[in-house]
Amino acid sequence: MKKTNWMPWINLAALTLALVMNGLANALPLNGQTTGEISDRFPVYFVPAGYVFAIWGLIYLGLLAFGIYQALPAQRDNPHLQRIGFWFALGCVANAVWILLWHYEFFVLTVPVMLLLLISLIVIYLRLGIGRSRVSSAERWLVHVPFSIYLGWITVATVANVTDALSYLGWSGWGIDAQAWAVIMLFVAAGVALLVNWTRADVAYVLVIVWAFAGIGVKQAGIELVARAARAMAVVVALPLVVTVPRHRPKGAVPEAPPK
Repeated sequence: MKKTNWMPWINLAALTLALVMNGLANALPLNGQTTGEISDRFPVYFVPAGYVFAIWGLIYLGLLAFGIYQALPAQRDNPHLQRIGFWFALGCVANAVWILLWHYEFFVLTVPVMLLLLISLIVIYLRLGIGRSRVSSAERWLVHVPFSIYLGWITVATVANVTDALSYLGWSGWGIDAQAWAVIMLFVAAGVALLVNWTRADVAYVLVIVWAFAGIGVKQAGIELVARAARAMAVVVALPLVVTVPRHRPKGAVPEAPPK
C-alpha cells in the first residue's frame, strides 16, 4: 500500500496560518497598530518608502500559487519538490510568530525568528537548485520565481529587522554614525545580490533588491548620503543583469518547445 505524503497538506496549513496572521496584523490591527506604523517609529535609515512593502502582495500570491501547485495530484510525489521537506512549513510558522512578536513589541525576539525564516528560505533555495537545476516552465514560474522573490525580500527585511532591534536597545554603533551604518548595510546587501547574480543569474532575486534600494532612496531623500548610496547601489546591482542573463542558462535546463 502506497504511503500517503502529508507534506503538501502541512505546507498548505502552514501557509494559511501565515496568510491569516498577516491579514489580521493590519486589518484589526494587532495590538492597535499596523506593521508599518511600528517600523516608522525607529530612527533608522535602512528602511524603504511605504509603497515598496506592496511587494508582500506579490510574495503571497506567489506562495499561494506554489501551495496549490505542490498539492496537485501530479506533484505530490514530485522528488524535486520533496527536497523542500519541512522547511517551507517552518518558514511559514516563523513568519506568523514574527508578526505576533513585532506587533506586541518583543523586538529583540523578532531577530532570531527572522533569522530562522531567512535560513529556511536559503535551505529551500539551495535544495531546489534555483538558477541551476533542470525544471519545467511551470515549476520555474510557480516554484522557483516565488521563492526567489521571497528570499530577496527577506534578505532586505533581515537587515532592517536587526537595525531596528539594535536601535531599540540603544546600541551606539561603536561610534559609527547611523547614516554610515546604513551605507555599510547597503554595500553588504549589494554584495550579496551581486554574488547571487553572478552564480545564479537569478533575475527575480536581484530585481527585488533593486526595488528595495530604490525605495530606500525615495524614503531617505532628505538624507543625502543614504539616498545617493541607495540609488547608486540599485544601479550597481541592476547593471550586471544585462551581461549575466543572456549568457547564463541553468545547467541542463529544459529547452522551450519550438513553435508549431
